[in-house]
Amino acid sequence: MGDAIARGRTRYLLDVQDVSVRFRVYEGYLKVLDGVNFNVRPGERVGLVGETGCGKTTLMKTIMRILAPNAAKPEGKVFFEGSELLGTGRGGPRVPRKRAMAMVFQDPTAALNPVFTVGSQMADAIRAAIGTGADRGEVRKIAVDTLKGVSLADPERILNSYPFQLSGGMRQRVCIAMAIAVPGGLLIADEPGTSLDVTIQDQILRLLQDIVQRKGTSVILITHSLGVVREMSDRAYVMYAGSMVENAPSRELVRDPLHPYTRGLVVSVPRLTGGGIAVGISGRIPNYLNPPTGCRFHPRCPHFLPVCSQQRPSFYEVRDGHHVACFLYGGGHDG
Repeated sequence: MGDAIARGRTRYLLDVQDVSVRFRVYEGYLKVLDGVNFNVRPGERVGLVGETGCGKTTLMKTIMRILAPNAAKPEGKVFFEGSELLGTGRGGPRVPRKRAMAMVFQDPTAALNPVFTVGSQMADAIRAAIGTGADRGEVRKIAVDTLKGVSLADPERILNSYPFQLSGGMRQRVCIAMAIAVPGGLLIADEPGTSLDVTIQDQILRLLQDIVQRKGTSVILITHSLGVVREMSDRAYVMYAGSMVENAPSRELVRDPLHPYTRGLVVSVPRLTGGGIAVGISGRIPNYLNPPTGCRFHPRCPHFLPVCSQQRPSFYEVRDGHHVACFLYGGGHDG
């Protein structure tokens, strides 16, 4: 992501370097991720924002090595705690991921198996992390303590329940408990409140924030909400059509966005103070079978330059820690 970002790679807990992912379909290949660079420092909260279908979840699944079977082998490198995760075949080094990386999915109903009790599923997750030879009583104690830690009353009853016997908010708390049952370095939260009502969403987000602060865990928060990014993360990335277009300290990103796409996201947010209907971004995310050349946003960009359709922009450091991939800030722009 440019020399300015490359200088500190050894400081990163997670370092994604030029990762591209394609999916085999009947018509050919979907070119979803296009040379993505992304990093997280120890103890850092990083937000990842973008429209539905821009590749946020695909990026996280690439990091976790849980891509669908029709995915071609990813190109690029992913380093976690210094270990490279993508270069050793589909199995890869499993211990670093299981012991120190966990993911909370956006749909708790789909994430939990309906035919097994919560206790059985939590036990499997805990044993996968600490070893299959773990004592049954020890595993049960970890599960009970973890459910208490996510503010679930009567954890023994929860462990003996099936997922369908719990509310949506309780299921999401169970998923979080499974992710944090064994201390790890990185927690990935993929829109954890999407399927819940707004009051439960707020509770879940505050719970995640409390867990991260107490345990000192790094977190990647995937969301559509710029407000959530501003309040819940230290630094944020903006993703469009499989490419990173901007990253900056979260509050600065929302206050002073630079990339035309990020600006469009900001002005699309409805305002409680009124002032008319929020203006959206014209057009839609491109077809990944035949994505645009150069900058993938150029067909929708109000500041389109001829070079935008010919070359992919590099990242330019406009201010300290604020990077943007746009020719308006370097390269093919003279003004």
